[in-house]
Amino acid sequence: MRNEDLRELIRMVEESDIEEIEISHWGKKVRISKKSHAVAGAPAPPAPPVAVPSLGASDTSMEGKSAPDDEMDITGLVPVQSPMVGTFYAAPAPDADPYVRPGDTVHSDQVVCIVEAMKLMNEIRAETDGRVVRILVENGEPVEFGQTLMLLTPAQSL
Repeated sequence: MRNEDLRELIRMVEESDIEEIEISHWGKKVRISKKSHAVAGAPAPPAPPVAVPSLGASDTSMEGKSAPDDEMDITGLVPVQSPMVGTFYAAPAPDADPYVRPGDTVHSDQVVCIVEAMKLMNEIRAETDGRVVRILVENGEPVEFGQTLMLLTPAQSL
């Protein structure tokens, strides 16, 4: 099955009342399903564009700080990006503490958040040692592929 055919099927499922479809074609199966925990009849709002807030050169703590969105100096910061479209979760459960908070030190391969996609919880891990500077996404917010979820100061810069 060609990518164009898959995209068309996905579009058709999204625009219809169908929750799930499975198609067998030349011995291969493809299953497309919607998230079912959304409110019935109300489409999910599109993910808003992420504006990256400003950090001063000596400011590593964001508590109580506010700056214009267009002045962000991300030189030297390492982004943690979403590897897929899904829903961002800061903690493993609604009543649990978040994996990380701004100011926390993280280690390479440490779980920093979850992105849920098609009812699967995907652990997102830090790719480097460092300190969390800013979390750019709210808990439960939809995220896009490649969207920056948080920014880290690498360990060499600490």
